[in-house]
Amino acid sequence: MFKRLEIFDKRYAELEKRMYEPDVVSDPEAYRKVMQEYSSIEPVVKKYREYKEKQNTIAESLALLEDSSADEELRELASMELDDAKRALPALEEELKILLLPKDPNDERDVIVEIRGGAGGEESSLFAYDLFRMYSMYAERRGYKLEVVNLNETGLGGYKEVSFIVSGAGAYSRFKFESGTHRVQRVPQTESSGRIHTSAATVAVLPEADDVEVDINPNDLEIDTFRSSGAGGQHINKTSSAIRITHKPTGLVVECQDERSQYKNKDKAMKVLKSRLLKMEQDKQNEAIASDRRSQVGSGDRSEKIRTYNYPQSRVTDHRIGLTLYKLDEIMNGSLDEIIDALVTAQRAEQLKEQMNQ
Repeated sequence: MFKRLEIFDKRYAELEKRMYEPDVVSDPEAYRKVMQEYSSIEPVVKKYREYKEKQNTIAESLALLEDSSADEELRELASMELDDAKRALPALEEELKILLLPKDPNDERDVIVEIRGGAGGEESSLFAYDLFRMYSMYAERRGYKLEVVNLNETGLGGYKEVSFIVSGAGAYSRFKFESGTHRVQRVPQTESSGRIHTSAATVAVLPEADDVEVDINPNDLEIDTFRSSGAGGQHINKTSSAIRITHKPTGLVVECQDERSQYKNKDKAMKVLKSRLLKMEQDKQNEAIASDRRSQVGSGDRSEKIRTYNYPQSRVTDHRIGLTLYKLDEIMNGSLDEIIDALVTAQRAEQLKEQMNQ
């Protein structure tokens, strides 16, 4: 571990010099790459330097305590500093182990989220709307930007499906745990007898693809325009600004009708298509690994029930880690960090366990 940390420390010092060199400063792309690498290793280097400071404190304090000619007051101070440093070292070591865990290469990407009403008819569509509202408020809390790509509403204000892009540092690292089936237990607005119904909605989470990663042959695309439907303003049904893109080799179909501009709708639809194709390719590559070992926080498969929202008991349960919180209103208003932080912790614990068994 410490050999790796020394390599990081040395590289960090090199990057500090590089960012001020004329050839880097004058080239925006080169500067971006240097800063990106610098920022990615900064947390582990800072923590390692803090660890080395504590080690130096221990060595200096011991030397002072062994010096019989030293002032008694200084020896007392050295003894206190020695105790403090010794207490701090184990916690710093654990933090360094976590910082050195393999990172998901997608974590810093923007994310595309797709919500679809599932079993439960109209109630599932209303729940899909509630999930969209929850994620919108969560994105706002985190300082992320949210853009709707496609929206298919029902007559009662629910969403049959909605897809949107969330942009911001680390967006995928927070939203990736939401992929799966979300179940709701409550008395539907349409239920007159007061019986509790169970319905569900599925959430798919895709890291946004970079252009360089997904090469699409224009001849493989079938692009149709059509008139928007549903809420959206006076332009609805007047101009054919909505876009439908079909990727013929895979049969994937993406629609976007959120913008008035046909060009903007096409741009958003292409982002979603590229991200779906990237996800398909990554899933193919990871299939062998995923079948051999499954993370404690679940596979993220959309057919897997990951969370239940029970309205009568104001309870939210995440089934992957057995976490239950009795604060449903807060969570539905975008207060998701407590759940996501617990999922991150569980994932790290599993990674540490695997690392120890290697």
